[in-house]
Amino acid sequence: MAELKTLLGSLPSGLRTPLVIEYKKLTQNYMEHRWEPAELSAGKICEIVYSIIKGHIDGNYPASPSKPRNMVNACKQLENETSLPRSFQILIPRMLPALYEIRNNRGVGHVGSDVDANTVDATLMFTMVNWILAELVRVFHTGTLEEAQIAVDTLAQRSTPLVWDSKGLKKVLSPNMNLKDQILLLSSSTDKDVSIEELMGWTESTNKTYYKKTLKILHKEKLIHFDENTGIVTLLPAGSNKVASIVEQHAKT
Repeated sequence: MAELKTLLGSLPSGLRTPLVIEYKKLTQNYMEHRWEPAELSAGKICEIVYSIIKGHIDGNYPASPSKPRNMVNACKQLENETSLPRSFQILIPRMLPALYEIRNNRGVGHVGSDVDANTVDATLMFTMVNWILAELVRVFHTGTLEEAQIAVDTLAQRSTPLVWDSKGLKKVLSPNMNLKDQILLLSSSTDKDVSIEELMGWTESTNKTYYKKTLKILHKEKLIHFDENTGIVTLLPAGSNKVASIVEQHAKT
């Protein structure tokens, strides 16, 4: 599966790179229940997405994202651009001000309420940002239609704070986690398919026969797709849901 940044390759790196970085920050902070940083990233994503759509209209993308003086008025002006895809003209320009409003005026320190509005606000922002990024992939993707669809589907997968990642070297930070859960967590920590060799290196495993047996079990449980011919592992939606439960369980311990 092509990486998200590859599928958005038609966008200049000055917009594409910060978009991917802020999205990863958003998902990471959302999973850690760090509401203020999560909402900060969502606000920055609003500015990046506006810069992308405005550059698409002008036929000249800016070198870096910028914040319009008035987000609401700037987005209303986009609705006059009838040459845009409908989502760029109507849906996203109406979603961005809502995201911005939550970020700027709802506040993240809802004190004295019986309902945890922080969770509700962050979940709404996370869902809306996922949809917006999926729409950007749909319009701008540079891979195959199949790759674009897979990338769109995986946007809903959540990053996990249990995985340490440094220049491609990954480690699960929980010392007592079983191998099956480690494989799922590591597979969810990247936006591309992974090989059995990569997974074995990340989990410091040497018994390939046992490792293949474990992957076949996960494959049978419909948590991953394991291609024995290529040795490639793909996380399936049920596996992504399992990752979310693993992270939530770990957070409670």
